[in-house]
Amino acid sequence: MEEKKGEYKILFVCLGNICRSPSAEAVMKKLVQDAGLDGRIKIDSAGILGITQEKKPIRDALACGP
Repeated sequence: MEEKKGEYKILFVCLGNICRSPSAEAVMKKLVQDAGLDGRIKIDSAGILGITQEKKPIRDALACGP
């Protein structure tokens, strides 16, 4: 099977984007970086509710990333 060499995008979604999805984003960024694929895979996180628009991701949620 031939490997495709395109760019991929991954979006992690949770309710407010202050804990779960930023944690998943940080972990995946580290895994992608360790695999040497950080130039081909873009990773982001989002929330589905606007109730936390003013809040930033919890620092501990991002601590597991690169």
